[in-house]
Amino acid sequence: MLDVKFLINNKDAVKENMKKKFQDSKLHLVDEAADLYARIMDAKHISEDIRAQRNKLSAQVAQLNREGKKEEAEAIRNQVKSNAAVMKEKEALMDELSVELDKVMKSIPQMIDPSVPIGPDDTHNVEVARFGEPVVPDYEIPYHAEIMTSLNGLDKDSAGRVAGAAFYYLMGDIARLHEAVLAYARDFMIDHGFTYCIPPFMIHREIVDGVMSFDEMNAMMYKIEGEDLYLIGTSEHSMIGKYVNQIIDESSLPLTLTSYSPCFRKEVGSHGLEERGVYRIHQFEKQEMIVICKPEESMEWYEKMWKLSVELFRNMEIPVRQLECCSGDLADLKVKSCDIEAWSPRQKKYFEVCSCSNLGDAQARRLKIRTKGENGTYLVHTLNNTVVAPPRMLIALLENHYQADGSVNVPAVLRPYMGGKEKLVPVKK
Repeated sequence: MLDVKFLINNKDAVKENMKKKFQDSKLHLVDEAADLYARIMDAKHISEDIRAQRNKLSAQVAQLNREGKKEEAEAIRNQVKSNAAVMKEKEALMDELSVELDKVMKSIPQMIDPSVPIGPDDTHNVEVARFGEPVVPDYEIPYHAEIMTSLNGLDKDSAGRVAGAAFYYLMGDIARLHEAVLAYARDFMIDHGFTYCIPPFMIHREIVDGVMSFDEMNAMMYKIEGEDLYLIGTSEHSMIGKYVNQIIDESSLPLTLTSYSPCFRKEVGSHGLEERGVYRIHQFEKQEMIVICKPEESMEWYEKMWKLSVELFRNMEIPVRQLECCSGDLADLKVKSCDIEAWSPRQKKYFEVCSCSNLGDAQARRLKIRTKGENGTYLVHTLNNTVVAPPRMLIALLENHYQADGSVNVPAVLRPYMGGKEKLVPVKK
């Protein structure tokens, strides 16, 4: 969310930013926000003037009473009462207009970084770099759900009977591999200086409003009926929410955190053939990385964070590429974002496994997360990035390590978490 004073002083720039994000339908909101703010300020000034006058008039009433001028004192007292009613009316108007202004400001997108490529949708995202050689073996690689099933590791039929579509049971070596990836990701991030955290898996509406747009919330979040609680779609939500209404000592920045959580998402809409396995599901587990830092350091941290994802996947011998998200593909709170995509030798293309985002001060402004140093109090910047999100990333792991005999090699970095096991062998039936 932008600072309304910034918007008023930079109306043309804010409108141009909207055009770059292909949100011309929102252009009118800039003028609406400016008008609402002007009306709030008018009401505020009137209220402040009345309050100042009230103090003077009250002093006059006291003086007139001492002089025995009761009628004059009563006349001024009635004027004070009348002014108080006007002041109350203006303060109520300010509250009403402030709610409306907040709603409008939350619909205006964050200013994107000048380096963001311009395009209307994800088909205009730009490949920046590749890491590792994408290989297509000379033997057929089955669909990932078939590989899991051959290892007696997946049961979607039973999950369908228990919970419905887009749920799953992971079993045996696949379940163990799933947890091995999470454990390795946890230790990888700790070794890079991040503090491990397990956050609440439910959050209040206030926190939801602070970390994402209404459209995102409506498409993603499950609400707990009868309670002010939502199941998180990612631990970023509760990790950023941890600092709501806080002033963080500047000397403690940056805060570098890595958090584990289950994640719950509606995943509204149809998703196609490639997602009939465990690619797009309602429940999954994820390791996340979060950084809260000074504004001048956020772009440096953005670069560090996506590079950590690349390092992690290359350690598991999975080829990846970095894809820069274009303006039309950025959520409204994001300043800059990129995806890390893993190579799928079966599909002969890359697919998303990580998403790294710099949100500038958008979340901090909504949640009032500030820091204080020698130069006063100011808003921090927040960033987030996926470390790993199995079982989706298991697709990349299984395909890239699948062998002609149906076995799957376990990457060396995961073997300590698999009891030393080097290979997963299909179960004979």
